[in-house]
Amino acid sequence: MGKAKTVRTTKFGKTELCLVEHNGRFFGKANGAVIVEGEGADEVWRRLHDRAGDGDARYFGFDGARARFGKFFPEGFLSAYYENRERDYKVKAKVKLDAALPVEAALTNAGVGEAALAAFAGTDLLSPFEKMRVRDTLRGPRADAFVHAAARFTLEGGPAALAAMAAALEPDGANKWTVASYLPFLWRPEIHLFVKPESTREFAERVGHPFSSRYEASLRLPVYDSLLDLARVTMAELARLKPRDHIDIQSFIWVVGSYKTGRDEPAA
Repeated sequence: MGKAKTVRTTKFGKTELCLVEHNGRFFGKANGAVIVEGEGADEVWRRLHDRAGDGDARYFGFDGARARFGKFFPEGFLSAYYENRERDYKVKAKVKLDAALPVEAALTNAGVGEAALAAFAGTDLLSPFEKMRVRDTLRGPRADAFVHAAARFTLEGGPAALAAMAAALEPDGANKWTVASYLPFLWRPEIHLFVKPESTREFAERVGHPFSSRYEASLRLPVYDSLLDLARVTMAELARLKPRDHIDIQSFIWVVGSYKTGRDEPAA
């Protein structure tokens, strides 16, 4: 018999969660008691969060996340209240970007900085400080280099395009995931996901996804690949709510982590 090995631990409040591997099988423990087990580490970790969160006032796992989302949007993604609060302004920003700067044109066209800047101004997804930094890039000599790289990353992915974005943004201190993921998210929301690191990391931790530990601030492809896996898993877990694209996924992550009970709930 092999020795049990601790794979992952975390703690929320008084509940300590632990993932243990023994003889090729994984066991999820809550305060030392095994409550789930299985053959896949990520699956057991997610199920552990679901089970451990039954009595938590915040949320654990996807069951808890769905319940929390339902407090604010009881009719789900297709309600007018959700559309007005979370989706419409992002869709409008996408439509304007597609009209002013289609992704195919952004691959090679020159002088595209102002059109891209208008897209950043169209939402409040970035902080005012981040918008100032990206404005410096998009009104400077590296504007086309950044936009061309963002378009390549949108259509092809890959480390070279991501590195080119980072190189164009770095002199202005704008080489952040919020900036790098913004245009790909608007151009292709069925593929790409906008990431606000703090809320996305907390969400990943609470639902038991490894993005919470794989995240780093530097613009590296393995980090983004883990983010897209989080989006894929979340899309599958929310299937009965019928999310349409990653605009709904990004909104879901933001709502369950940042909305406040009482303040943001719909009027009775």
